[in-house]
Amino acid sequence: MSDIKNSLKKILPEPVIASARATMDAAARLKDWPQAVFHPWRRDTIANLARYKDIHRGERCFIIGNGPSLKNTDLSKLKGEYTFGMNRIYMLFEELGFETSYYVSINDLVIEQCAQDIQRLKLPRFISWRGRQWLQPDNDLFFLYTTYTGPKFSGDIRGRIWEGATVTNVALQIAYFMGFETVVLIGVDHSFATQGKPNTTVVSEGDDPNHFHPGYFGKGFRWQLPDLDTSERGYWMARQAYEKAGRKVLDATVGGKLQIFDKVEYSSLF
Repeated sequence: MSDIKNSLKKILPEPVIASARATMDAAARLKDWPQAVFHPWRRDTIANLARYKDIHRGERCFIIGNGPSLKNTDLSKLKGEYTFGMNRIYMLFEELGFETSYYVSINDLVIEQCAQDIQRLKLPRFISWRGRQWLQPDNDLFFLYTTYTGPKFSGDIRGRIWEGATVTNVALQIAYFMGFETVVLIGVDHSFATQGKPNTTVVSEGDDPNHFHPGYFGKGFRWQLPDLDTSERGYWMARQAYEKAGRKVLDATVGGKLQIFDKVEYSSLF
């Protein structure tokens, strides 16, 4: 089969191959579509998300990544700001003295291994529809229909959302839906000490060097190696969508490696 694929790649033009790949991806998603649209939990989410449409029009928010740079960022300045936290950000809540305004998690491995922690959170939570395997409906828990394939930036999170290989891309789409005028990224280091084939599932053998806490993906935790190229594709789509709407995304990550968004000094924002 691989020989046939390689032969076709040599014969067919790239646009034809890309079109065929998109068609196959769409067909694969089709089997998930009915439940993602008509399941009662999803119907409730779709209805309840209506109150968040443009709720923050004209305001700013901070999307907090989980990189080591957070240790060099004065997070106390965020008290009173609108904030998005992701994955295991709640490990910081006690130290911060406040919770983020919103919480987002879409990775199956994170949701599975942290389901009890996520279920206990008392703030609006935006979770991948796949997370229904481990989580139960709750007040302010929204099941989003996120997918690995079909690249796009969605301005309406009630429909399908492309993940873009990182929860940060989903948070950007949620913030857009809510109407935020300016979105500031912090802790989005876009750099990992652990190397390997993108999207490969690995098991942590000790302290985590890739996040703000050594126990974030600590010993025994299963996680997936980053796909930075796909993440960047999603970030470009986000930048274009925000700019087209006369809005902006800024990157205030201390020492961050991402080069998609305009850089800004974190301390200058307050």
